[in-house]
Amino acid sequence: MLKTLILAATLALGAGAAFADPVEGIWKTKPDDNGNFGYVQIKPCGAAFCGTLIKAFDSAGKEKPSENISKKIVWDMVAYSDGLYDDGQIWSPDRDKIYNSDMTLAGNKLSVRGCVFGICRDGGTWSRVK
Repeated sequence: MLKTLILAATLALGAGAAFADPVEGIWKTKPDDNGNFGYVQIKPCGAAFCGTLIKAFDSAGKEKPSENISKKIVWDMVAYSDGLYDDGQIWSPDRDKIYNSDMTLAGNKLSVRGCVFGICRDGGTWSRVK
């Protein structure tokens, strides 16, 4: 009986760890003012979520080198109900500015927004790559 309880508890704990948050994955950003875009990988970082630039592309969609590869674009995003991620920050490489940020997930679309002193900039809608 004790072995059965231990096995059941182990399976339950393992199953919980196997379920990823829906925001986890690779996301294609909205093109910047020059038409360039990137792939940002979002995954847990502590109790929140962070996103790191893993690839950069020019306006023609051709992969290009970038000094921003491996830099955090999004950090400290806390998951709330109804697909809201808030209380984090986002860095806009094209403007080299950091904004307070929130994101809203709806299926394979992630709406991103950044604000400074109550003035918000729409970061556009990112699309899930995988």
